[in-house]
Amino acid sequence: MMKKDSPTMTAAELLVRCLENEGVKYIFGIPGEENLDVMQALRNSSIQFITTRHEQGAAFMADVYGRLTGKAGVCLSTLGPGATNLVTGVADANSDGAPLVAITGQVDTNRMHITSHQFLDLVQMFTPITKRSKQIVRPDSINEIVRIAFKYAESEKPGAAHIDLPNDIAKLPVPEDPNVMPMRHTAVHQELTGVADVEKAAGLIFQAEHPVILAGHSAVRAHAAEALTKFAEQLKIPVINTMMAKGIIPMDNRYSMGTMGIPQRDFQNVMLDNSDLVIAVGYDIVEFSPSKWNRTQNHKIIHLDVRPAHIHSLYQPQVQVVGDISDSLEKIAVRCHRENEPELFFRLKELMLEDYSAAESDDGFPIKPQRVLHDIRQVLEQEDILISDVGAHKMWIGRQYNCYHPNTCIISNGFASMGISVPGAIAAKLIYPEKKVLAVSGDGGFMMNCQEMETALRIGVPIVVMIFNDSGYGLIRWKQEDHFGSSCFTDFTNPDFVKFAESMGAKGYRIQSAEEIIPVLEDAFSQNVPCIIDCPIDYSENTRLSERLQKMDAWIAERL
Repeated sequence: MMKKDSPTMTAAELLVRCLENEGVKYIFGIPGEENLDVMQALRNSSIQFITTRHEQGAAFMADVYGRLTGKAGVCLSTLGPGATNLVTGVADANSDGAPLVAITGQVDTNRMHITSHQFLDLVQMFTPITKRSKQIVRPDSINEIVRIAFKYAESEKPGAAHIDLPNDIAKLPVPEDPNVMPMRHTAVHQELTGVADVEKAAGLIFQAEHPVILAGHSAVRAHAAEALTKFAEQLKIPVINTMMAKGIIPMDNRYSMGTMGIPQRDFQNVMLDNSDLVIAVGYDIVEFSPSKWNRTQNHKIIHLDVRPAHIHSLYQPQVQVVGDISDSLEKIAVRCHRENEPELFFRLKELMLEDYSAAESDDGFPIKPQRVLHDIRQVLEQEDILISDVGAHKMWIGRQYNCYHPNTCIISNGFASMGISVPGAIAAKLIYPEKKVLAVSGDGGFMMNCQEMETALRIGVPIVVMIFNDSGYGLIRWKQEDHFGSSCFTDFTNPDFVKFAESMGAKGYRIQSAEEIIPVLEDAFSQNVPCIIDCPIDYSENTRLSERLQKMDAWIAERL
């Protein structure tokens, strides 16, 4: 606990004590003039302050920390430009369902009513991208404001909360009153669903000929992987997962049908087209719009989650089973029985795996993304962690990277922010130092937060970063080529990534043949410093995939 150096505690010191009370281990951020008192209070705290090189990196670290632990990650900035730099990471956490608390410094309260240097109304700015945004105006309200911020951030659906602390308020003494000290907080057990909804859902499943489970990120947050897998096996129902729910059922389970989420019509779309009932378990429409799989509204839908369904004209469930996900699945399984195996879906999975494996052993150079991801999977153990950035590589990771446990492949697919992988990998390695942590990024996304490699080096976090190098914004180029037959304004040049790594004391590698992928990865993971792997990538595979998927229905029809 923080030591009390003076007879009277300041507001900044009470803020830090309240953060300790919430179990905060790390704060990611950058010191500034308007948070000097908070920084001083942190010097005597059990909380470790991680000084980052950009506030966006700090917010992404807090974002991924929250997503992996379920406890709010905390990021801190000064006022004005420091606070605006937090915005993208805070918005990402809020959309992706990651608990996060952002703390900003602010000008003195006597300057807020006039035009003032670096002043922005930060409460108003953060309101649209958080669940709650409040300014501290009295020291005796700090305990309540902090407790409420963490409650909002960590309750379903998790997201971001914001606390703004003016410079003059931070210096004020805290009243000698036990009622202003850090507040107690107790765990709240998830409510259970009603019997009537369970029985109605069981009846719909029993009557369905070709039911399919569509599992989303809420099922991961609810730790429902074991219950979902058992439910699928008992009732013989195939499972499709969203990108943010990869690993909710092991890919080698016969009922696992892979990941849905790329823009093109893929095997999972065909599977859904052949279903007459979609059991949406922990599905959130922000991850993957119903317009991508239910445009004709030909599916009956069961919504099974801890929260009621979002309102959407293409997502109108016949029944909503709202309550603890594992409990709801167990109760439905007891009331339902199914004999027939989903043979059509098993055959579709065989065709899917045939397609996925087509280029896994290709020795061409530059290297095909399928080969890179296949070799990455050989090096990473099932419970090691891959953090994906956003770009063309994310589509390939979502589609082709097999997962066996939840939270072993982290993809932002709510807000989908470029630049998340390097800071996200730092947070993941802080939480799980015993695991291999690999950040996979495009060259565009890497350059957005590459400065955090110095942070990783300085704090002793040996992450490995693999850059899919195509000297361009590959995903936009892919979309342009699909729509217009050519691309524009997407090309750029890159620094020498090996020299970039070496210039700061990290280790750099450049892949020069497909055969080098596995030995280079193994060597990188044996290092005690962060590593960067420059991997030239053959993104001509993007348009080839689009062309192949356009003909997929005919290709499948020939083989069924």
